[in-house]
Amino acid sequence: MVAPTGEQFTIAAGGYEAVLVQGGGVRTLTHEGQEVLAGYPLEERPVGGRGQLLVPWVNRVRDGAYSFAGHDQQLAISEPKTGNAIHGLVRWCSWEPLEVAGDRVRLGYRLMAQTGYPWTLDITADYAVGPGGLEVTLSASNLAGSPAPFAAGMHPYLAIHAERVDEVMLTVPAETRQLVDDRLLPAGTAPVSWDHDFRSGRLIGALELDDAYTDLIRDDDGVAVVRVQGPGGSSELWLDGSFRWVQVFTGDTLERGARESLAVEPMTSPADAFNSGTDLVVIGPGRTWSGRFGIRGC
Repeated sequence: MVAPTGEQFTIAAGGYEAVLVQGGGVRTLTHEGQEVLAGYPLEERPVGGRGQLLVPWVNRVRDGAYSFAGHDQQLAISEPKTGNAIHGLVRWCSWEPLEVAGDRVRLGYRLMAQTGYPWTLDITADYAVGPGGLEVTLSASNLAGSPAPFAAGMHPYLAIHAERVDEVMLTVPAETRQLVDDRLLPAGTAPVSWDHDFRSGRLIGALELDDAYTDLIRDDDGVAVVRVQGPGGSSELWLDGSFRWVQVFTGDTLERGARESLAVEPMTSPADAFNSGTDLVVIGPGRTWSGRFGIRGC
């Protein structure tokens, strides 16, 4: 029998152990035996985007339709309940192991030109563990003859070290929140209001979150850190300047495990960037984009 996510790659160093999957993404991450990510069992597939890579767009594209460089494109509607295309094209693909070592693995996937996205990209995901936790470097090279619109992200669920997210202290160093309509599509931005201001850390309580934040407050190295603190420990996600947005999701709409973990998603752009152009990356022919983020326990 083949696991739903295919071949498994276990890497370990510095007290951390991560399991990466042929299906792309991270299945588990622990530190000294304690969960840092809320993963999923070997015999299951990742539901709710758990641990998956989001390329070449993140979140949603309105009606799956957009225009780029004067050409109209139509993606498959992969979220029928909202009528949108969601979370890119690589979530269920078979990634090739390009390099495997005890503390690191590089997985690669060639995204072929197709209906709705007529550009070919070579995508790599480099995973490494050490005393500082798990570091992920995503790269994409444009093999096509014209510029390609692009966005990247990941959908990890951080372990909350509590029974429910209600008990969690959340810190999100962001000054702006994206507003959305009933299809979870952008409806403008606003400064974080008192009930969505997590800059200094605050208890989530009963608040339901499926919100994108930007204007991130960064350190001298350009790194922003989101922190999840529960009664039994804490987890952090850091992101470099390539990732200008972070989505926080309390999991209220999950079929199971609602509010039992917290999705903290690094994103280069917000939802529907293919239409709005907001922080959209454009990769020129023969050019490569790269960005880094990481996850650690504290």
